[in-house]
Amino acid sequence: MKIGEISKATGVPVETIRYYEKIGLVPEPKREASGYRQYRQTHLDRLLFIKRCRNLDMAQDEIRELLRLADHPDADCSEVDALLARHLRHVRERLKELTSLEDTLEQLQRACSEGRTVSECGILGGLTSKPAINNTTGNNNHVPGTHHHTPGSR
Repeated sequence: MKIGEISKATGVPVETIRYYEKIGLVPEPKREASGYRQYRQTHLDRLLFIKRCRNLDMAQDEIRELLRLADHPDADCSEVDALLARHLRHVRERLKELTSLEDTLEQLQRACSEGRTVSECGILGGLTSKPAINNTTGNNNHVPGTHHHTPGSR
């Protein structure tokens, strides 16, 4: 199947498929005499696996590790379990951060009442004053910790 066909079958954009090939998450397919890439069932399966992992908000490094582990089906699954436990801790940390963000946004929204002018707006005043968010992660993102970047992750 050609790249457009596999893109349609998986719901993964063509550009993303090419990116996954470039970084080695998906093996490059063989080319036909015409130069077109020829994708096989193994490519389809791999793309669906990656898509499911991305839907679980897994990073490329986590996906790469799961793929490495999947290549050894007879091995003990403790490494898979450990990876999932780490990811679950990360998700729980993000949930706490999002709850804190929600609280802050609710406080800002309560600061504004009807009938005020923009210059009297409590929301804008709150956004220009010193941040009141308890940021324990040391990041200055709008949601602390959610934009952690490691080399090779996207």
